[in-house]
Amino acid sequence: MNYQYFDSPIGALRLVSNGEQLIKIEFEGQYTEDGGTETGDPILAACASQLSDYFGGARHHFSLPLAAEGTPFQQSVWDVLTEIPYGEVRSYRDIAHRIGKPTAVRAVGTANGRNPLPIVVPCHRVIGSDGSLTGFAGGLAAKTILLTLEDALVGTSPNHATR
Repeated sequence: MNYQYFDSPIGALRLVSNGEQLIKIEFEGQYTEDGGTETGDPILAACASQLSDYFGGARHHFSLPLAAEGTPFQQSVWDVLTEIPYGEVRSYRDIAHRIGKPTAVRAVGTANGRNPLPIVVPCHRVIGSDGSLTGFAGGLAAKTILLTLEDALVGTSPNHATR
């Protein structure tokens, strides 16, 4: 495993790759000690560059090879997260319906919280059905910063942000 640190407006992020795919993005204070080497890995360099563009307002989509480990259910949730457009939000209920399991709202929340690739797989774009901001691994302050960056808090509704 290779890793690299990236300084962002929401704190230092630890980017982790297997040399071919991005496998984790960790928030400051939550880094796992799973070994690896701090290196000039091209996947990590591409991720850092794309994150820099994102935080600078120049990137709305990520184009990176990803390999997030998770159950088939988690993978289905994470796949739907990548479909949420920049600047919009969806509710946990919306995601549950989208994966064809409308009663699995809590399980969707759990899968969302275990997303190993936050920002790139935009779990920050998921809010409560009442429009409230709910949990985020990086903290609600970081979630607020990300949604503000995307202008997604203006007119927030459970289905989408309105500009």
